[in-house]
Amino acid sequence: MKNKRHILIMALAAVLSATALSISARNTVVPKMYMFGFAASFNDSIVYLTEIQAVDSVWIDTKNSFLQGRENYSYQLRNYLANKLNLPHRTCVVFYNQDRQKLEKKYLKFKALYTTKAKQNYEIRHINESDFHFRAVNLGYEEITDAQAKAEKKAAKEAAKAKKKAEKAKKKAAKAAKKARKKKS
Repeated sequence: MKNKRHILIMALAAVLSATALSISARNTVVPKMYMFGFAASFNDSIVYLTEIQAVDSVWIDTKNSFLQGRENYSYQLRNYLANKLNLPHRTCVVFYNQDRQKLEKKYLKFKALYTTKAKQNYEIRHINESDFHFRAVNLGYEEITDAQAKAEKKAAKEAAKAKKKAEKAKKKAAKAAKKARKKKS
């Protein structure tokens, strides 16, 4: 009896963990994302900024709106600087948002950090969109539809209910066993 309960609990835990993993990775394609790049080096005071660019068909994580493959976009800028401008070993960062106005505010704040608010003098060099343009990265994810997401959520709820039932049954069995031990003694 005890072994059967342990096996049941282990099976439920396996189902719950598998469901949780599948729910956490929801990726979808956004028709348009705006982004700009920033590059700097610890060896000099020259900072590179790209213009704000519109990139089509970008993958995001729907749970937290994170840009998927962010490192690939940073590498695009890094490779451009290394190959075209002969500036290897630059640290590159990509900023993004679906709303262009919000990204423009972030761009201006970031630019101010290296001009008016800077503690040392930085030389800002702008990279025109005609010179460098971010390309969409195809990550090959399967896009999850709303129906699939709802079905996964429903399955997770059912698994959670089953786990609660199993826990209640386990507690009830433990109480019954405790009563039986008291009666024997």
